[in-house]
Amino acid sequence: MNLNERDRRALIVWVAAMALGAVLYFWPAGGDEVVKPVLNSVGAAEKRLDRLREIAATVPGKQALADGIAVQLKAREKGLIEAETAAQAQAQLSQLLRKLMRAQSPPMEMGQSELGPIMALGPDYGEAPLTVSTTCRIEQLVNLLADLSRQPELIATREMRVNGADARQKTINVRLTISGLVPKRLVPTDAQRRSNNGGMFF
Repeated sequence: MNLNERDRRALIVWVAAMALGAVLYFWPAGGDEVVKPVLNSVGAAEKRLDRLREIAATVPGKQALADGIAVQLKAREKGLIEAETAAQAQAQLSQLLRKLMRAQSPPMEMGQSELGPIMALGPDYGEAPLTVSTTCRIEQLVNLLADLSRQPELIATREMRVNGADARQKTINVRLTISGLVPKRLVPTDAQRRSNNGGMFF
């Protein structure tokens, strides 16, 4: 096939254009981004290093604060009524109150007593209530309450009802509820409460 001069030139231009297009099409994209230098990389690294040093410098202080709080918490929790079961904790509370009542002058007699269910007291502790009835003189009651507040155990008066008994003997009838702080593990779960109540809440 014979091509004239004009067709030959057109064919050469077409081949050159195709070659240039192929080069541009297959050239790796983003090459400039790979070799582009990161500006201020040293300065940014120094700033990050300074910030990390500041954070590291605060760690010993925070650790010392946490250790101090842990020591204080351990000292305060010495007053918890420790027991394996809720019944044992309530028995300890009852024995403590009985001992304090007998130490009064004259000794106080513990009448009817009731052990209430252990309830949650915040997210970490439980409260074990004990209600007792007694007949005594007013000064005996005042001394008993003072003795309760001086105990190392974490116990407190929760409720108190006082009625007159014998005016000549100057005695009163007292219904006293005290509570002791116990570990959270002694607080019954919802499932245990349902089991104890036959599947019902009261």
